[in-house]
Amino acid sequence: MEGGPHKEDKTEFTECWRTTWKTPYIMRLAFSAGIGGLLFGYDTGVISGALLYIRDDFKSVDKHTWLQETIVSMAVAGAIFGAGFGGWLNDKYGRRKSILLADILFFVGAIVMALAPVPWVIIIGRVLVGLGVGMASMTSPLYISEASPARIRGALVSTNGLLITGGQFLSYLINLAFTRTKGTWRWMLGVAGIPALIQFFLMMSLPESPRWLYRAGKKDEAKAILQKIYPAHEVEDEMRALEASIETEKADADFLGGGIFSKVKSAFSNTVVRRGLYAGITVQVAQQFVGINTVMYYSPTIVQLAGFASNKTALALSLITSGLNAVGSIISMCFVDRFGRRRLMIFSMIGIIVCLIILSVLFMQASSHAPPISAFESNHFGSNSTCSAFLNAPGASSWNCMSCIQASSDCAFCSNGDNKYHPGACLALNDHVKGLCRSERREWFTKGCPSKFGFFAVMLLGLYIISYSPGMGTAPWIVNSEIYPLRYRGIGGGIAAVSNWVSNLIVSETFLTLTEAIGSAGTFLLFAGFSTIGLIAIFFLVPETKGLQFEEVEKMLEKGYKPKLFCKKTSEKSYAN
Repeated sequence: MEGGPHKEDKTEFTECWRTTWKTPYIMRLAFSAGIGGLLFGYDTGVISGALLYIRDDFKSVDKHTWLQETIVSMAVAGAIFGAGFGGWLNDKYGRRKSILLADILFFVGAIVMALAPVPWVIIIGRVLVGLGVGMASMTSPLYISEASPARIRGALVSTNGLLITGGQFLSYLINLAFTRTKGTWRWMLGVAGIPALIQFFLMMSLPESPRWLYRAGKKDEAKAILQKIYPAHEVEDEMRALEASIETEKADADFLGGGIFSKVKSAFSNTVVRRGLYAGITVQVAQQFVGINTVMYYSPTIVQLAGFASNKTALALSLITSGLNAVGSIISMCFVDRFGRRRLMIFSMIGIIVCLIILSVLFMQASSHAPPISAFESNHFGSNSTCSAFLNAPGASSWNCMSCIQASSDCAFCSNGDNKYHPGACLALNDHVKGLCRSERREWFTKGCPSKFGFFAVMLLGLYIISYSPGMGTAPWIVNSEIYPLRYRGIGGGIAAVSNWVSNLIVSETFLTLTEAIGSAGTFLLFAGFSTIGLIAIFFLVPETKGLQFEEVEKMLEKGYKPKLFCKKTSEKSYAN
């Protein structure tokens, strides 16, 4: 029950298929809890498309970048508290009740967002959904782990990660499906309540995890569930393993003390755990500061910045990023135990840095080659339609599209009627003028400008995701499940997870502000700088944990880790790679 890391190799996945085929009840447990991962992924992806249409409906959101960032990031803020509260709730009332509460929060949050009459109500709904996401993100894999046979546990738990990326891909499909529906963004956000409702009723018919029941003194109920999961001759062995595991857990709890602050203090005062935390926190913070969630939360907006004005086109192209993210998760499941966590992360970071630098150059070129502003084109719609900032600017004759949309929140670019790359008009940003522009079959730009580099930027985003997903997308979580001594595993993983959510919040809350302050090119270059720092930190602080038992990892950290670029397999006699 509490051995070393489980290998997610082809043998285990074959065994997983064989076992679940013979015992469908196991798949029913795993799938029902795994919907929590689907909800997690759906919420991360759906807001990126919904935000485009929320901006159209609420002008205050369109004009205030901080309001857009708040709508996106409040779900992350809620997830931080949800994860912390969920840990206590899991121990106190059980995994099943925690999932049920997460479903209720998610369902209520989805309905609140769908019916929101004003932006601040959307924010309340996002906080509720975030609380549910935070609870589900830690409870779903825990329930699957504790309700799965040990020999296929790694494979079943890894399906939760696959469902997260699958949920993100589904959200883009749903977004695309509702682009021409009245109340577009309300349907996008409201649909999230359906899988939450399905999971609620599925979990109502399922039992609590056997581990929690045994720990609560309900041994007969725990045994009854194990009899549905394991062959009859293995049940007694599992009962003995549960007993030994829980006795160890109780001894560890007595050793660490009861309060959270005393546990944190104890962790950082222990040399081995402190070194493990350096590695665990490093990979979690680096995972967020490469800018991945700017792509997942703002992908259609980035596509618009690259020069695709249409919301529908932006959503369609964003399918590339979410689809490649799901593919990358499958690649990781197949290769992470073959090539190692550290090596995958290092090569992943190198690929990310290269992609970010090239993206920065592309956006810089797109900005400098933006179509110029023509006074004739601007006056074509009448002097009252021309943006006042353009009329009053002393050097307006040298303006281009980027100068126009960055000059004021009240300016927009209307492309040339013959060719969108030819000189266009700098117009006032309002619905009447927007209608005049589109009535002549011209494109209306408020975020980015027409660019011949746009397609290449989307391709680079795809390469960025392929570089990120197999390495930095999954390996940091695996490292954090293996890097800490057994008695500190819970508190160490908790500290690292909180650092991940907080980093996520910082990045998602500042992305649009950064693009306004230093431009898209500068923002991606900044992320490339953070990624370079992260690569250096991973090289010096993060050891390879592939194939090591917890005792071996502990000895390696006690001795002190000395990095090498290409890690060789660690033996019992040599703990430094």
